[in-house]
Amino acid sequence: MKVNDNLRTPLKRARGLGSAKDGTGHFINQRITAIALVPLTLYVVGLVVWLIGADYATVRVTVAQPWNAILLVAFLVASFWHAKLGMQVIVEDYVHTPWLAAVSQLAVIFVCALAGLASVLAVIRISLGA
Repeated sequence: MKVNDNLRTPLKRARGLGSAKDGTGHFINQRITAIALVPLTLYVVGLVVWLIGADYATVRVTVAQPWNAILLVAFLVASFWHAKLGMQVIVEDYVHTPWLAAVSQLAVIFVCALAGLASVLAVIRISLGA
C-alpha cells in the first residue's frame, strides 16, 4: 500500500533526495565574477569614454597595447561567465518543464561560449594587428 505524499511532512518528502553539492561553488563563482567586474567595468567605461571621437587608427593602437588587450579580454571572460551563471539560475528557477530546461541550459552555454570566443578573438586580432 502506497502512502499518500500529501500526508507526509515537507521534511519527510525531502529526505533521501540528497543535494546537488554544487550550490556553494556556483554562488562563490558568481560573486567572484561580480567583484572582478566592478573594476573591469570602470576601466572599460573609462577607456571607451577616453576614445570617444578618436579615429580608427587611434582606437586600434590603444586596444593593441598589451595591458589594454589583457584587461579587455579579462572583462569579456568575466562578463560572459557571469552572464552564463546568472542565466543558469534564472532557467533553474523559472523553467519547470524538464526538456525545456535542458534545452535552455544548453542554449545559454552555447550562446555565452560563442559570444565570448568571438569577442576575445576580436580583441586578439586587433592587438596582433590582423
